[in-house]
Amino acid sequence: MGERYEEVLTPTALELVATLHRRLDERRLELLEARRRRVADLANGGTLGFLPETAHIREDDSWQVAPPAPGLVDRRVEITGPTDKKMTINALNSGAKAWLADHEDANTPQWSSVVGGQLNLLDAINRTIDFTAENGKTYALKPDEELATIIVRPRGWHLPEKHILVDGQETSGSLVDFALYIATAGQRQIEKGLGPYFYLPKMESHLEARLWNDAFNIAQDALGIPRGTIRATVLIETYPAAFEMEEILYELREHSAGLNAGRWDYMFSVIKSFRTRGKDFLLPDRNAVTMTVPFMRAYTELLVRTCHRRGAHAIGGMAAFIPSRDEEVNRAAFEKVRADKTREANDGFDGSWVAHPGMVELCKEVFTSVLGDRPNQIDRRREDVEVTADQLLDVASTPGDVTEAGLRNNVSVGIQYLRAWLGGLGAVAIFNLMEDAATAEISRSQVWQWLHNDVTLADTGHRVTRELIDRIVDEEISKLPGDPADYDEARQTFLEVAVADEYADFLTLPAYERMA
Repeated sequence: MGERYEEVLTPTALELVATLHRRLDERRLELLEARRRRVADLANGGTLGFLPETAHIREDDSWQVAPPAPGLVDRRVEITGPTDKKMTINALNSGAKAWLADHEDANTPQWSSVVGGQLNLLDAINRTIDFTAENGKTYALKPDEELATIIVRPRGWHLPEKHILVDGQETSGSLVDFALYIATAGQRQIEKGLGPYFYLPKMESHLEARLWNDAFNIAQDALGIPRGTIRATVLIETYPAAFEMEEILYELREHSAGLNAGRWDYMFSVIKSFRTRGKDFLLPDRNAVTMTVPFMRAYTELLVRTCHRRGAHAIGGMAAFIPSRDEEVNRAAFEKVRADKTREANDGFDGSWVAHPGMVELCKEVFTSVLGDRPNQIDRRREDVEVTADQLLDVASTPGDVTEAGLRNNVSVGIQYLRAWLGGLGAVAIFNLMEDAATAEISRSQVWQWLHNDVTLADTGHRVTRELIDRIVDEEISKLPGDPADYDEARQTFLEVAVADEYADFLTLPAYERMA
């Protein structure tokens, strides 16, 4: 217990954690085992496709999700970031319509962050939060009507919480983050008429969405909240989930607030799902895989079509660029971000993500040029879109090369990020981009894929071997500030998940074991 922890770890909140654990954790573990069986099936030659057993849900035109909730009608720009004090204030003040308050990829599961982030959200909703930087600059909230709507992202189903035990068992990070919020700050959010709202990450099936829906109903009943008060947006950021979008909306329909295109985790999941299937699923350098390549284009088009058919918001992907003091770098990056957001708005998305307050106005301007005074374009049904399973699976048509520059970037980003993560930072500015656990996952997964598929680098002609990776690791660490020994733990963790014979499902799992 730390200072003020009792304001979050209340008897009501902890009782809710226990109730959710006892009623749902066995199912959670069964669903994680189902993920492992699917990976084994894919390794043995299986594939992904639309489920025949749920065809009746897809073919039934009558059902719709709940209408947009207050504060979630207009979502033309959403900002994402961790729940430290400075980010909490800056995100809420940013001019964005919503803030994804991130307990997942932009955060670390250090105990102080798990509880401290909840305290910051409670203070923000109570308007008792303030922050003074080392340079003396102070940060305070604008009036309520100018603040972004808070949407909390709990951890994914795979992550445990080792600091709260129920009946001697580790609990689910997902259920802990959800329960602590809804039982404390979420209650205050309800009183203000804006929530509680959630972003749900890393799901791989509609059965995992059903588990979340059951958690929502258990919590609402336990706390005396009317069913349907909670709203949740699901990140479609795993390959299997792309084939179950409609079913995921259906499972959550009275609680659904739409779907989001989580691009980096989606690329990571492509590699993870088909990592043993050779060059048909081999991705080039990370930065060469744009949203316009065939398999990514099919995914985003299907997402908009699916959401709008069911009356749900479709939210676009992340603009990770961070403005710098280099005007040339800024100019080129702003052009790329503008083109990306313009494509999304023209495709029918209702809004999109940025990682930095400096990008809010650009995203808002692009979407306003398409939406005008309308809060969204859910009425644009995109009935012209027809996407097949083969199109979603067409990774082989992705243009681009694997280069030493790309390999070096993955190594450097992965090690720098892991050093920060192990030290308690979940969102890190590296090479003018906001890197989080999702981009670190794609970085280490590409290294693993290139190594285990004997890839030859297009720019040097060298084959990717363990010896080459070790040399590049040493060289890239030597370029970083500080003593190379400062990176020993990050280096060891990176190599554990990037070159081992057995592929680790998530780099955060072994890293969490190293964390106090």
